[in-house]
Amino acid sequence: MPFTELQRQLDERTAQGLLRARRTVSTPQSPNLIVDGKACLSFCSNDYLGLACHPDIVAALQQGAVEYGAGAGAAHLVSGHFYSHEKLEHALASFVGKPRALLFSTGYMANIGVVQALVGRGDNIFADKLNHASLNDAMLLSRANVKRYRHNDMEQLSVMLSQSGKGRKLVCTDAVFSMEGDIAHLSGLQALCEQHDAWLLVDDAHGFGVLGEQGRGSLSHFALSSPRIIYMATLGKAAGVSGAFVAGEAVVIETLINAARSYVYTTATPPALSCALLESVRLIRSGDERRLRLQNLIAKLKCGLADLPWPLLDSNTAIQPLIIGKNQAVINLSLALKERGIWVAAIRPPTVPEGTARLRITLSASHTEAEVDRLIAVLHELAV
Repeated sequence: MPFTELQRQLDERTAQGLLRARRTVSTPQSPNLIVDGKACLSFCSNDYLGLACHPDIVAALQQGAVEYGAGAGAAHLVSGHFYSHEKLEHALASFVGKPRALLFSTGYMANIGVVQALVGRGDNIFADKLNHASLNDAMLLSRANVKRYRHNDMEQLSVMLSQSGKGRKLVCTDAVFSMEGDIAHLSGLQALCEQHDAWLLVDDAHGFGVLGEQGRGSLSHFALSSPRIIYMATLGKAAGVSGAFVAGEAVVIETLINAARSYVYTTATPPALSCALLESVRLIRSGDERRLRLQNLIAKLKCGLADLPWPLLDSNTAIQPLIIGKNQAVINLSLALKERGIWVAAIRPPTVPEGTARLRITLSASHTEAEVDRLIAVLHELAV
């Protein structure tokens, strides 16, 4: 029976400390949750600005549901493209400084759609080895020639680009790397793309709303502007709601509307979500105080954990990875935190390289200093 083989594979995952399992949350997203029926302090959400249950966004979502109902009913190219979608696309394009923007249901679908629509057989993709899984899967689906360069290694990428043959060239990178917390060398990447006539796809899932002037993202953070940059950001992290968007030149967006299969063949997101996201963009734009509070908490955590036996990776973002090493060791540490009412996700291969299993600590502007102090104190207690 095929089920026997499936069970054997699951048993192997368990023995290797790699079995994944879900936990059930029964309260609104915030630092303080009820998880599997018990109260806990969470440090594993990507709700970086604490907007996921902001009352103004909730009210906008409710009003949007009153106006538009619960669902879109069809794909954008059929009858599912609503006025709220259109309005949000214009707002997002203006906010990140691009001519056009296009909504997708998720960041995963956005990356797959962009890569598959712009390159194919005979073309060339160059990707950072630590890119998100969605970019990796998109490369495979595109059937283009794929070359992966060492993490943030501009010299190796330069050689690869110089040696590339005919066909289109697309460089793909996370802006803020989701498991490392560090930031791509976007200025260097843009310079190389200009030199070698390549596109640059920037996945700013963890930078949008947090970095740059008024939270406009990683391109703003580096003061970058180029028509060859294709910008993707998600709307379920700092923006606090759901979905994603791609921003770029008009010809790129028109190409995606016509050729990105994950856009063409997907039912549009509920228009009420776009109503909520319009409010979210307003709050991000006026959210300097939230971003400053987040930066202060990041500095506090880094200082407080500096003398632990486990090293923190060099990150100045809300993602603070604490490297534990072995799979079972990180599971045991995560469980020990859970017993003390603190939830921090244990990240293991294949999400991260072998031997680098880690606690992925993420901070939100909604955390208090006392809550960060509590995490620091418990980690020191468990390190003894």
